[in-house]
Amino acid sequence: MNEEERACCRGEAESGPDSPAPGHKTKQRSEEEYKCLINRLSRIEGQIRGIRGMVEKNAYCTDILTQSAAVSAALAAFNRELLGEHIRTCVKRDLLAGKDETIDELLSTLQKLMK
Repeated sequence: MNEEERACCRGEAESGPDSPAPGHKTKQRSEEEYKCLINRLSRIEGQIRGIRGMVEKNAYCTDILTQSAAVSAALAAFNRELLGEHIRTCVKRDLLAGKDETIDELLSTLQKLMK
């Protein structure tokens, strides 16, 4: 199995204390992808804590809404990054392997993201 195949989504994970529930897929991410995603999430988490602080300090509504919009944009950017990587790795691999059901899974995911 080459590096790209190891990085792609897998079927059921092996059992262990940190394993997901049976039937859930997992993905081994590269160190670079992992760091990028975690850094984005850490920034979003900080923004959320900032908004909470604004509410606790009775900040003006439009100021809070402006920060909330920034969090929404940051989360959308996170989703675009993750989706792009998913298509380049997992979806590509599955389609090359003849797993056409991956298209339905991708379409379902896109519908959820576009709500």
